[in-house]
Amino acid sequence: MRYLIVIPDGAADYPVPELSGMTPLEVADKPTIDRLAAYSTVGTVLNVPEDMVPESDTANLAILSYDPKIYSKGRSPLEAFSMGLKMLDTDVAFRCNVITLSEDEDPDRRMILDHSADEITTAEAAELIRAIDERLGTEKRRFYPGVSYRHCMLWSDPPAYSDFERPHDHIGHIAGPLYPSGEYGRLTLQSYEILKDHPVNVARKQRGLKPANSIWLWSPGGKPSLPSFREKWGLDGTVISAVDLIKGIGLCAGMKSVYVEGATGNWKTNYAGKAEAAIRAFREGSDLVYVHVEAPDECGHRAELANKIKCIGDISEKIVKPVLEYLENCGEEFSVMILPDHPTPVSRRTHTHEPVPFLIYRSSALKNGVGNWCERTAEQKNYYLPKGHELMALFLNATE
Repeated sequence: MRYLIVIPDGAADYPVPELSGMTPLEVADKPTIDRLAAYSTVGTVLNVPEDMVPESDTANLAILSYDPKIYSKGRSPLEAFSMGLKMLDTDVAFRCNVITLSEDEDPDRRMILDHSADEITTAEAAELIRAIDERLGTEKRRFYPGVSYRHCMLWSDPPAYSDFERPHDHIGHIAGPLYPSGEYGRLTLQSYEILKDHPVNVARKQRGLKPANSIWLWSPGGKPSLPSFREKWGLDGTVISAVDLIKGIGLCAGMKSVYVEGATGNWKTNYAGKAEAAIRAFREGSDLVYVHVEAPDECGHRAELANKIKCIGDISEKIVKPVLEYLENCGEEFSVMILPDHPTPVSRRTHTHEPVPFLIYRSSALKNGVGNWCERTAEQKNYYLPKGHELMALFLNATE
């Protein structure tokens, strides 16, 4: 038995007036996913407990069968693990976005314009993070470049901290009341002075792009630890994702992580490369392949409705279709599960808590599914799982 899981991150949404009250999933041209859905177990699942923040770490931990109430320690430690950073028990990792603030002289009046600085390239962002580390790094506090706007700060025995605001929740909001307190806020203000006239940002503005003129710290957490996925389920797994968070979850669980050139985390990602990587992982002996695609989530954060619809179709036809064809031609039994981790509605531009649709297809046990896989048709099946971390058992057993 081979198992394929595809996660269109943030693909679930609310009814959109411009789509005559339908959702991006409902209107997307996704014939391969819909073909599977017609013969699948279809329902809805709540991946993030209602009393937890709807973040991708909690949701993807749940999908991989790890109860987020037990194992979630913040996304940053998982990202640090993926980046190859060694954390001591005294270390705390912080997500360190490079963002775009308005250029008001009064820092309290600056506005958060973009949580991703126009989805800055990894190479440009690395230069900026190196500049930050040179000026603000210490023996106990260092900054490390990641992918695009997503980076990491490691701090040994850091000052006390409370809640941090997530920048993607506050696009268009005044930053003054949102800055973190104490030393963390001072670092944010100092970073603006370092980055606002950096040559990378001068060049970006000349090209009509937003500058990455500030860091933003959030989602702190201590050293991560997960039980082995193989010991738990008896399966060798591979994770394929553009983002360090998902790679980190997989690596912490003892799974393989595959690098795909051109996998960007946005709607222009290398879909074909991810499909090829999934097929190669199966050929090399993986029992389960977990393909995560960040693109719908980024489109939701950026309120890019047309791009969100397009990338859902691309996931269906450029990832699911070729991998499905490979599995069908292998002559072995296989299962496919597809679901978003959480909704990222274009109207809200952030993650929300609602259950998401899922489908489970088993090549040898065809079910009476739905014709158009989306939020509405999944809800109509009246099959609801309130605990996302129990979904894996259903998928692997496929007895329902």
